[in-house]
Amino acid sequence: MKIENFEDIDAWKEARTLTNEIYDLTTDGQFSKDYGLRDQIQRASVSIMANIAEGFDSQTNQGFIRFLGYALRSATEVQSHLYVALDQNYIPKEKFNNVYSKLEEVKRLISGFKSYLKNSDRKM
Repeated sequence: MKIENFEDIDAWKEARTLTNEIYDLTTDGQFSKDYGLRDQIQRASVSIMANIAEGFDSQTNQGFIRFLGYALRSATEVQSHLYVALDQNYIPKEKFNNVYSKLEEVKRLISGFKSYLKNSDRKM
């Protein structure tokens, strides 16, 4: 499939789904009352999507790759925040594992797209 808009990028689509899960997760129970952690994990999750979208409009593949790197780091930040939520008993282990696994998938998609761009003459 040809990528004509950032919405066509699989990594962005999965990051969007993940962000919705993070928002659902953070609106329940004690998690919703921990404003600092809730806001930080939400912002980091949104940052994954935003950096993919922002990178799409880069003038070069190298510029896009840089933004995909930011998206990867934001995904890792969300994973770290999930540990805090788990340790504070805001989320059960099963939910932690599920969301953490989805983050791994998002990171795999971003990394794969980075590799594609590194080896491509394609101008974005």
